[in-house]
Amino acid sequence: MKSIAIILMFSAGIVSGQQTMQLPEGQSSPKANLEEVSWIEGHWTGEAFGGIAEEIWSAPVGNSMMFVFRMVNDGKVSFYESGHIQQLDDSLILQLKHFDGNMKGWEEKDQTIDFKLVKVQPNKVYFEGLTMEKISGDQMNVWVLIEEEGHTEEILFAYKRVK
Repeated sequence: MKSIAIILMFSAGIVSGQQTMQLPEGQSSPKANLEEVSWIEGHWTGEAFGGIAEEIWSAPVGNSMMFVFRMVNDGKVSFYESGHIQQLDDSLILQLKHFDGNMKGWEEKDQTIDFKLVKVQPNKVYFEGLTMEKISGDQMNVWVLIEEEGHTEEILFAYKRVK
């Protein structure tokens, strides 16, 4: 499962166009605040990797929007993620940690997977290697750049809001 460690959420499909971005060398993240991405808040679910992916995001409070994620295959949890989008100085960063189905961490104790902010638009936020887009009030797409065995591909994850 660690081969999909960077995968965050949503039901999968290969993307032909380039949806993710990287910060140019030496460039800092742009100014942004949590209100600009507050549309991410909610309970989201979709199919992925032959199972069910579930993501729950909180409203912005205390300079962060926290989330939890679980991937369920064959009726059992494959892995969890916990993390946040944090207001860091005058910009944003998305950070997460992975856990197996028994809550044993994949990353070292003080290590996180970090996605620096690249760009914010009204219904789209670009972090390095991860893009989130509001399609409607009930749909959100996320594109994640995945590296596996020296090969890089961009994966589309599509989520629907749980009501």
